[in-house]
Amino acid sequence: MPGTNLTREEAQQRAKLLTVDSYEIDLDLSGAQEGGTFRSVTTVRFDSAEADAETFIDLVAPAVHEVVLNGHSLDAAAVFRDSRIRLRHLEAGPNVLKVVADCDYTNTGEGLHRFVDPVDQQAYLYTQFEVPDARRVFASFEQPDLKATFQFTVKAPSGWTVISNSPTPEPKGPDGDVWVFEPTPRISTYITALIAGPYHAVHSSYEGPDGQSVPLGIYCRPSLAEYLDADAIFEVTRQGFDWFQEKFDYAYPFAKYDQLFVPEFNAGAMENAGAVTIRDQYVFRSKVTDAAYETRAETILHELAHMWFGDLVTMEWWNDLWLNESFATYTSIACQAYAEGSRWPHSWTTFANSMKTWAYRQDQLPSTHPIMADIRDLDDVLVNFDGITYAKGASVLKQLVAYVGMDEFFRGVQAYFKAHAFGNTRLSDLLGALEETSGRDLKTWSAKWLETAGINVLRPVVDVDTRGVITSFAVKQEAPALPTGAKGEPTLRPHRIAIGLYDLDEASGKLVRTDRVELDVDGELTAVDALVGKARPAVILLNDDDLSYAKVRLDAESLAFVTDHIGDFEASLPRALCWASAWDMTRDAELPTRDYLSLVLSGIGKESDIGVVQSLHRQVKLALDLYAAPARREEALTRWTEATLTHLRAAEPGSDHQLAWARAFAATARTDADLSLLERLLDGSETIAGLAVDTELRWAFVGRLAATGRLDEAGIAAELERDKTAAGERHAASARAARPTAEAKAAAWASVVESDTLPNAVQEAVIGGFVQTDQRELLAPYTEKFFSAVKDTWDSRSHEMAQQIAIGLYPSLQISRATLDATDAWLASANPSAALRRLISESRSGVERALRARAADV
Repeated sequence: MPGTNLTREEAQQRAKLLTVDSYEIDLDLSGAQEGGTFRSVTTVRFDSAEADAETFIDLVAPAVHEVVLNGHSLDAAAVFRDSRIRLRHLEAGPNVLKVVADCDYTNTGEGLHRFVDPVDQQAYLYTQFEVPDARRVFASFEQPDLKATFQFTVKAPSGWTVISNSPTPEPKGPDGDVWVFEPTPRISTYITALIAGPYHAVHSSYEGPDGQSVPLGIYCRPSLAEYLDADAIFEVTRQGFDWFQEKFDYAYPFAKYDQLFVPEFNAGAMENAGAVTIRDQYVFRSKVTDAAYETRAETILHELAHMWFGDLVTMEWWNDLWLNESFATYTSIACQAYAEGSRWPHSWTTFANSMKTWAYRQDQLPSTHPIMADIRDLDDVLVNFDGITYAKGASVLKQLVAYVGMDEFFRGVQAYFKAHAFGNTRLSDLLGALEETSGRDLKTWSAKWLETAGINVLRPVVDVDTRGVITSFAVKQEAPALPTGAKGEPTLRPHRIAIGLYDLDEASGKLVRTDRVELDVDGELTAVDALVGKARPAVILLNDDDLSYAKVRLDAESLAFVTDHIGDFEASLPRALCWASAWDMTRDAELPTRDYLSLVLSGIGKESDIGVVQSLHRQVKLALDLYAAPARREEALTRWTEATLTHLRAAEPGSDHQLAWARAFAATARTDADLSLLERLLDGSETIAGLAVDTELRWAFVGRLAATGRLDEAGIAAELERDKTAAGERHAASARAARPTAEAKAAAWASVVESDTLPNAVQEAVIGGFVQTDQRELLAPYTEKFFSAVKDTWDSRSHEMAQQIAIGLYPSLQISRATLDATDAWLASANPSAALRRLISESRSGVERALRARAADV
């Protein structure tokens, strides 16, 4: 949409001209149950540094009725164009602007999202404003460095609850339907929030030091209330308050802390100041493994960390988005690892196995970029919520902590918060504070780690004499060429790593660490004299304890031993690092898929960490579907499916492992016998001791049966009748799209591409069902259709909806030179926006990688 993009230069010019004091926002949501539009009245008070100056305020709205600047009515039709209201002849000093507009409810998860629960037929609203969507609800200077106070007045249907950043007041008016909130502290537009509807609430408080008391609230729809484990959520939240306030030495900066589980949320959660919104799939309707609770806890802690880093102190511009997200990610994992009473002290294992693999994958795409990305405009930042911004940045912060020391790191953070509270900063402000407390010069470190792209590979170079004694040891660092299309040059970086030596303990049968050396690695070759003279161990593990961000390779002897004994590591983290290394080698075509499958089958039965088990399930299935040589695929899939069923039947009844293996079996069941077993488990004619075939597991079975043609529309409808909820509707939509018929595919395609009426969550479900890895031939005609439609779809849909389509419907299963050629032809002729070009290039890279991996598997 013209005008919705904001460039960095425009933002800088506006910030030089304006200082924003306050917003008063009056919203009439009384018609929300019926939908349509809502009336938005915004009064903004701001100062101009110049007389007779000109600027603009942002607004995405179907109609503007009134624009009054300093008491003078402007011609709304003349000044409102391309989602901007032009403001001329500003007065030097104070100015007052009033804008009266009609704004749209959305079903895309952007702006003010409206959802009707099929259970009670009630409407539920919530806002999502990051990156630039406060302007869909009220006129705003939509950039993070123009902070202000925000005072909301909301008219809502009687009986509703309205929640915002400030504490919820008693409703006013004769019908008790007007909510007048106190002004917020000075915050950015993107972290303001409004949530309204007949939500179910549970209240408590956090009691901190020196009489501190912070009201806590948890909200969800009434149809989910029976599943809301509020006590567990409050427990994690209080642990976070304790740990963060101690480490940050700064009291929680807002008046209350609400967590709202909302429907059809695009992300995991959003750090609105004092009113965090979280996807309501985290209210678990069915049994889940402990890995799901760990992920939810990390999300809760991530958003709580943002109250300080992001909300209290905010980036000046979006090029420092990484610092917001990386800091919240690092500190949330650290809190899980170190907070007293934490249920997940192994959180760094989870981080190594999931977050870092995401970062390594992202860093090898043609769109790889420095952690501190060059964000030219809003279009750039909208596609930059990626594995580099979150996971690589957090990995580098973890290394920085190892480099400067944890105590010194947090002393620097404490000084940073005190110096910049309720203000805006750049990276240099944080690094300066850390240099003060650590005594380290971080300029070179920053230049190599934050301002360059790409990933390093660390390999051990070991010489051993005839007695098995190490005679020389060095760490070789490589800087592979950046992917084609990526900007920059390969860079060798300084790494703080540990090297672990592991041997098999005969008494316990476990691989235990017998020695550890920590050192700085820099340049192409770093000698490690401390290991010379030691006996060669069974396994030499570089980057033990996962201090640095680098791909690690095992030497030949270590790899051979790990292949037979990966399940025997006593500790979970070195085991996870070896799993991650093997997976990375498979993706890089250094380890054939068949060997990766053998490695997993040899060790997964001994893997105790359920999060690692579930990651391995996903990775094996992906490898077999995309990286296995076509001539070997069916045999390998059969081997894997048989293993999943064997482990399912052998798992401890009622255990997390049993549930995980049941889901893995459902994802790959292929023979008549496999599918018949799913049918019997679904109808109850067969049971497996301890396995509860509850609502979500039933849908997993239904989805697979539908995809293989064993369940028709009547069967899907019958399952939906059992689960007449929003989640049930999504699962049914996915199952319908998964059916292996040309008619089902055409209907799914039309609902997503040829129509724009599906809500975001349903569209995502349909796309997920449409793409089935064993339906390549059925999907082949959609390659041409995709390239014919994707640009128009991108140009006509909101960002979230368009991105789902661009990524989800790209022909990623058509692994062939023809797909690469079709992509190249489109890139050369379609003239896509930079954001769309990036997404398509990333998907193309996946096909190219799969072709290399298949060649290695031959």
